[in-house]
Amino acid sequence: MGRNMAGLWLFFMALAVVYLLPGPDMILLLQTGARQGKGAALATAVGLGIARGCHVALAALGLAALFKAAPWTFDVVRLAGAAYLLWIGIQCLRTTMLPNLNGTDATTAKLRWASSIKRGLFTNLLNPKALLFCSVLLPQFIDPHAGSVLTQFAILGMALVSVGFLFDSAYALVGAALGRWLQRSPSAQRLQQWLFGSLLIGFAVRLTFVQQA
Repeated sequence: MGRNMAGLWLFFMALAVVYLLPGPDMILLLQTGARQGKGAALATAVGLGIARGCHVALAALGLAALFKAAPWTFDVVRLAGAAYLLWIGIQCLRTTMLPNLNGTDATTAKLRWASSIKRGLFTNLLNPKALLFCSVLLPQFIDPHAGSVLTQFAILGMALVSVGFLFDSAYALVGAALGRWLQRSPSAQRLQQWLFGSLLIGFAVRLTFVQQA
């Protein structure tokens, strides 16, 4: 029991370290919160959570082994993810002022949230590094002698998604608070636009050079 608890604490600490590192998910949440408000940013967090759940399932099914056996599949996902991040970054650079979210009707808000969920989903789902992370991390904390491997994988996967959603929600709220502050300063709005857009484009360029270990 003690070994299991120690293993779980190590697992949660490993997740915390990963989710605290700056990456495209974090920048997307901050940018969405600053640009479109809390609701859209939290919707993005939902999309990211769905994508992580998909990665856990794909890792359990052995998709990482497919990447090893057929490296071109890894390259397809990698380049598609880089192209999607590049598109988001360019869209960010092309925007002008922050929109006025006051008085937004329910239909417009729902459309914005749906679009944000899709952005979060595709940003993470098309990142092969996220899948490889699940494929490498989860098996290290599974004990074949402690019961069903599939059950352990599912429990650890749910923990990974849940912890990720907590961090993502925090970043979404920080982004929304940043957006409220930016409403007072057009020059600061322009700065955050170029900063977040450039970072997303930078992550896109970096992803094009990622190789399998």
